[in-house]
Amino acid sequence: MIWNPYGGKMSEFSESDSPFPHRNGTLFKIQYLSIWQEGDKNAANHIDWIRKLYNYMTPYVSSFPRGAYVNYRDLDLGINSKNSTSYIQASAWGYRYYKDNFNRLVKIKTRVDPENVFRH
Repeated sequence: MIWNPYGGKMSEFSESDSPFPHRNGTLFKIQYLSIWQEGDKNAANHIDWIRKLYNYMTPYVSSFPRGAYVNYRDLDLGINSKNSTSYIQASAWGYRYYKDNFNRLVKIKTRVDPENVFRH
């Protein structure tokens, strides 16, 4: 795990000041890692281990929803498929990454990128 401390000047901005909502009240950002080489026959064990660690941490981290940092993509939360992701599907992970900013970002993206060229 890599722990990045938050607070200080960052806490002076509200969650809605920018798409990045993890500001006021967020103490740390935790990056969970497990690294293996391509072709490693134990890759499934690495994935299972990191999922167990992530679940173990549940009582100690944000909840309702459990937050996620957009630059640490978590494919277990869901992905935006090419031209087929519904609002309901995207909201499953969108609220974790963007909290209450998600709806505002959906409106902007719908207007600016109707062909869905740019997707997470």
